[in-house]
Amino acid sequence: MLRKIDVASIKLNMMFSSPVFFEDGKNMFLAAGKAVKAYHLAAIKKWKTPFLMTEGRAIEEGEGSNIERMAGFDKRRFAAANGEKPQDDIEELEELEEI
Repeated sequence: MLRKIDVASIKLNMMFSSPVFFEDGKNMFLAAGKAVKAYHLAAIKKWKTPFLMTEGRAIEEGEGSNIERMAGFDKRRFAAANGEKPQDDIEELEELEEI
C-alpha cells in the first residue's frame, strides 16, 4: 500500500527501499536504492509537487546498493537471460513540455 511522503521531508542524498512515485502513484520519481540529487529537489519544487508516494521506507546510506541484491534481482543477469542488452540506470529526470 502506497503512503504519502511530504516533499518537505525529502533531503539531498536520501534513499528509499522501494521506488518513489509522484502523487498519481504511477509515474516514478526515484528508483529504489537511488539517492535524491539536487535536480530531483529542483523538479519537485518547480512542478509544485504536493507529496510523493512509496511502499518503502527511508534507508541509511550504504544500504541502498543492497536493495536489488536483497530482493534477489539482478537486472543485468535478467537482461542477458532474456537475450537483451543490459541498460544503464537512469539518473536524470526528463523535462516535461508545458502544454
